Amino acid sequence: MQINPPFGYQSIVPFHKNERVRLPKVGELPAFARSTNAVPVSYSEFALACRDYPLAFVSTDEGKHYSPVAIIGMAGAENLYLKDGRWDETVYLPAYIRRYPFCMARVSLDGKPQEDRLVCVEKEFIAAENEGEAMFDAEGKALPQWEQIGKLLEEYERDLERTREMCDILADYALLEPFTMQATLKDSSPLNLSGMFRIDEKKLEFLNAAQHKNLIKKGVMGRIFAHLISLENFARLLARKAAA
Repeated sequence: MQINPPFGYQSIVPFHKNERVRLPKVGELPAFARSTNAVPVSYSEFALACRDYPLAFVSTDEGKHYSPVAIIGMAGAENLYLKDGRWDETVYLPAYIRRYPFCMARVSLDGKPQEDRLVCVEKEFIAAENEGEAMFDAEGKALPQWEQIGKLLEEYERDLERTREMCDILADYALLEPFTMQATLKDSSPLNLSGMFRIDEKKLEFLNAAQHKNLIKKGVMGRIFAHLISLENFARLLARKAAA
């Protein structure tokens, strides 16, 4: 059995009900959150995330598939939303980080991808018998802490399906265009952030009636507007960069 860990996770293993887990302390962040300039966001998060972050799209397979992300830094390993070692409490914290150290991962058996996903946990967070916290009781019934975590995982996983559908529609309608963020700091240092995609508003204008109707029906049009409005947050991101 082969398990492919999501971005930022190191070594994940299937989670069993009889295992105890060291849950992150309040304010504790996964290591990857401290050294990345973008965090995945999902379909339902656009309305909240667009208030605090520039939202863009990225592709790791030369434009075959796209994923939405919140831009959190102007350099490759830079998070400008850290405050005293913690995520700034005045802004929205993406679900991708809130679910850590758990995730739901795709599994391959004998090289064949399986339909169902498996609840997994970062291996280093599995605790010894008398340490950490139990997620289920002796009878296998979920304890309160797992009910919250399990709900987050299920909701996030369902939301990922809507996210993929949205990105597939945007790609099918050829609405995404590459763009680069360029700026100059007060000390004359140049900044150049590339590898991002945004909605081409001109192409949006020339879609046919059926395509416009589908964008509205699927709820994608609202996400498009949230994305376009969020691009103004690059100014706030630059202000954080200057302050840092």
